[in-house]
Amino acid sequence: MTRRTRVLVAGAVATAVGLTAAGMGVANAATDPPPLAFTLATPNVVAERYIWDDDGQAYLYFDLGVNVIAGKDPFEIRATRKSYADPIVANQVVVKNGKKKNVQLPAGMVTGWGGLKDFTTVTIKDAAGAQVANYTTDFCPNSYNSARTRRDAPAENPYPQGCSDYNPFNLGAVWGIQAGWNAATDSMPKGEDFDLADGSYTATVSLNKQYQDYFKIAADSGTLKINVKVETIDERETADGEAVVAKSKAARVGQDTSPEAAVAEHGEHAGQGDPSLQISAYKPNFRPPAKKPKAVKASSIAKGPRPDLKSLPAWGISLNQEGDKSYVAFGATVWNAGTSPLLVDGFRQTGTDLMDAYQYFFDANGKETGSVAAGTMEWDAREGHRHWHFTDFAQYNLLAADQKLAVRSGKEAFCLANTDAVDYTIPNAKWRPENTDLSSSCGQNTAVAVREVLDIGNGDTYTQDRPGQSFEVTDLPNGTYYIETKANPSNKLTELSTTNNTSLRKIILGGTPTARTLEVPPVNGIEG
Repeated sequence: MTRRTRVLVAGAVATAVGLTAAGMGVANAATDPPPLAFTLATPNVVAERYIWDDDGQAYLYFDLGVNVIAGKDPFEIRATRKSYADPIVANQVVVKNGKKKNVQLPAGMVTGWGGLKDFTTVTIKDAAGAQVANYTTDFCPNSYNSARTRRDAPAENPYPQGCSDYNPFNLGAVWGIQAGWNAATDSMPKGEDFDLADGSYTATVSLNKQYQDYFKIAADSGTLKINVKVETIDERETADGEAVVAKSKAARVGQDTSPEAAVAEHGEHAGQGDPSLQISAYKPNFRPPAKKPKAVKASSIAKGPRPDLKSLPAWGISLNQEGDKSYVAFGATVWNAGTSPLLVDGFRQTGTDLMDAYQYFFDANGKETGSVAAGTMEWDAREGHRHWHFTDFAQYNLLAADQKLAVRSGKEAFCLANTDAVDYTIPNAKWRPENTDLSSSCGQNTAVAVREVLDIGNGDTYTQDRPGQSFEVTDLPNGTYYIETKANPSNKLTELSTTNNTSLRKIILGGTPTARTLEVPPVNGIEG
């Protein structure tokens, strides 16, 4: 069983090491904080090992309390690629003489969507001085638990939460630390089980040489030492043992561990239909009007910002055998690359499980300019759903080698949610969307109206384990096929362009009826 981590940290900041970013100049020490500070919350931490199940395996909560704090200006990085065939290019947005400019980061600092690669090295020694662990960690500036660290810092943090490297077809990311705010560095080894026996340890966290050189940090200034005491707590007799494990798993992969987020998973989410989890439904901008609007034609609404739906190639593709049946399961993402959010309100047909859906439009200042009929919403009572689905958002097809229809997916309706940051570098991208999972949108079966939103730069991903999201291939002959993801299939939504709504992902079926095989060639070198 996998071991997960957290740490209990107490005390005040013990040290702050100034980092001068290339191109940013040297701050006036008498008036300005350093552009970045590498800080230690406390020299002493207690890490708790929770034993939850009867086999006695432990879940270690481990956080060394090391943070990076931005100075008088935000620390911001924009990573993007022109196409899937191009490498990721990362630029730091620096401020010089009151003006912003982009400074490209050196090669090797950013190679994926998880942040700055190999940012720190963590070395752990036991009480006898013997080394028990040594590993590097990446750094995601988009900390979930970021807070301002000085009284004159801005009240709000505009940057996204988390560095999403889950979807292999991301196009652009924004990572940042608000001026005067903090971002925690990782304490855990990447993608590995990790545990420490009870006892006392010394942990050394060092900025790696590439970052020391680039940020002009003296070799002896980027190293922090923490005394760690590991203690085991037996949770097997407590009622909240399962909650402890759930929280530790989320912390292990850098997820939000707030109560609201504890129920959420990627794609379609747990907790739908629970009124206590309908977070966004109580926010004014997520309340639909009291009654449905008068139907008009899209052509009658003044030209202005519009959404633009694009389909990413299918991913996370797998072959599943259930008895004598074979299925190809897949994940699919449709995202909004337009100049306006896609906002759809549903109004219930009294006494039915149907809603009339309307798409709303806005001018450049965000003022509503009108709405048009856009199909329907329907209540989906199946386990794993239990919310309102918009029926005209996307369609999944399996095409034969000649690109003619072979199988249509049973997944034909969707709850819109901003599950993935696909490209936050495009203009007006919404870095902090409010309906990020289905526990915060899509409504209950008692709803008389529902609002569903797909914000600019965000994608809505349905993972391969959702009900109906697969193709039965039991009786299909071996050969080449294409998974077609098609946004706005009936053209009931008004958008900037409908020429980019379809994507194809090649797969190859082989084997025998009772032992099928699946090959998924990469797309421009991207696996998944």
